[in-house]
Amino acid sequence: MNQTAVNPTEAQLRAKKEAQRNAVAELLRVSPVADDLAKRFAEAGHTLYLVGGSVRDALLGRLSSDLDFTTDARPERIQKLVSGWAEAVWDTGIEFGTVGAAKGGVQLEITTFRADVYDRVSRNPEVSFGDTIEGDLVRRDFTVNAMAIELSTKTFVDPHGGMEALAAKTLDTPATPEESFADDPLRMLRAARFTAQLDFTPAERVVTAMKDIAGELERITAERVQAELSKLMLGAVPRRGLELMVDTGLADIVLPEVPGMRLAMDEHHQHKDVYQHSLTVLDQAIDLETTHEPTSEPDLVLRLAALLHDIGKPATRKFEPGGGVSFHHHEVVGAKMARKRLRALRYSKEVVQDVSQLVYLHLRFHGYGKGEWTDSAVRRYVNDAGPLLTRLHKLVRADCTTRNRRKATALQRTYDDLEARIARIAEEEDLKRVRPDLDGNEIIRILGVEPGPIVGKAWKHLKELRLDRGPLEHDEAVAELRRWAAEQGIDPAE
Repeated sequence: MNQTAVNPTEAQLRAKKEAQRNAVAELLRVSPVADDLAKRFAEAGHTLYLVGGSVRDALLGRLSSDLDFTTDARPERIQKLVSGWAEAVWDTGIEFGTVGAAKGGVQLEITTFRADVYDRVSRNPEVSFGDTIEGDLVRRDFTVNAMAIELSTKTFVDPHGGMEALAAKTLDTPATPEESFADDPLRMLRAARFTAQLDFTPAERVVTAMKDIAGELERITAERVQAELSKLMLGAVPRRGLELMVDTGLADIVLPEVPGMRLAMDEHHQHKDVYQHSLTVLDQAIDLETTHEPTSEPDLVLRLAALLHDIGKPATRKFEPGGGVSFHHHEVVGAKMARKRLRALRYSKEVVQDVSQLVYLHLRFHGYGKGEWTDSAVRRYVNDAGPLLTRLHKLVRADCTTRNRRKATALQRTYDDLEARIARIAEEEDLKRVRPDLDGNEIIRILGVEPGPIVGKAWKHLKELRLDRGPLEHDEAVAELRRWAAEQGIDPAE
């Protein structure tokens, strides 16, 4: 059992009192459902506890409508107690002792006390049920998740100092970290996730254990790893979680390209540290989520693109005569690397495509100069970005990390100019739907051909003209189509 602080600081005492006030307020908010459920269990001779993340979130004043409970009742008994009371009941997790239910807009998961034993080869436990709340809590991942509230008496159960850890924003394990992580290596990645989500600091012994057994994470499926990584990336401070992953070696398994960006520097080849630069770009992209064309939710695609936008640099680094360093075509190489890594992590096809496309496009703006692009080049920029344009705006702006305030201001003003030009052309030409001035049916009629590859080539040619020259009059578009057909040896219909 962990030892709690003997002399907590004044700040920690204030945090603890605030947590207690939060918990009371949050429990009152959900009490109609929780109290009613606890009464049913008590009348049947069973105890019911609010447990784990639900207690932690109640103490933080952010309890959601998804509540976790634990009880001494066995799964079949739980089913009987909630059937007829809950509006819906499901048993998809019953083999692990969990019964789900819905009542009054609240989602409930009720799990029998666990006393699992892990084989330490896979992460699958040999499911066995326990008889005490203390035995259940010691098997949980972190002390801040190893607290419970007995609902009939509102008794707070905290055998591992979770309240003090929460007040001190410390992440520690109920059992030894080595035991906890050997049982379930995914908990190491979860430590990084909580660091990012809650801005907690892992205990020294937790960090040591993560370094010592990071390799155990390799026995966890890619799907489970991806789920934790996504939650980390969507946290309030993902940088902290990523730094913990890199420092402990977890990133070498999950995202080896990220620690791979820590390029060696020497006195003759001074250049920006790509790893630190990428973390700064991530921070700045997160800021832009709420300040530049704000989004209501954290943007996983933007954040992944910000983190990975320069992963092609190590593979393309070249030392130039005179001490310079170049990274030619790193955006092309980086897009391929991002696609490969995200596929390996089992991200969806849409996420893989969007992130890799943003990585591929992130350097395009730097050809804009001081506004030398033609309207045609602006159209192509918008067309290539497609629905990713808003994210591309944010990524390009975030990619400016120079400490030279003058240079940074100039870059932002230049991008302001580009966005203004995009807005002007979009207003005139509906850039979101850049299509040829003739559709497929008109192409077939004018050329007198059957549907097939020729129509696709003609359509593509007319779209290129549309991007180069803007909207064409109908007669002009027909003339251009006929001219192209003649060059292809196609005799258009009269």
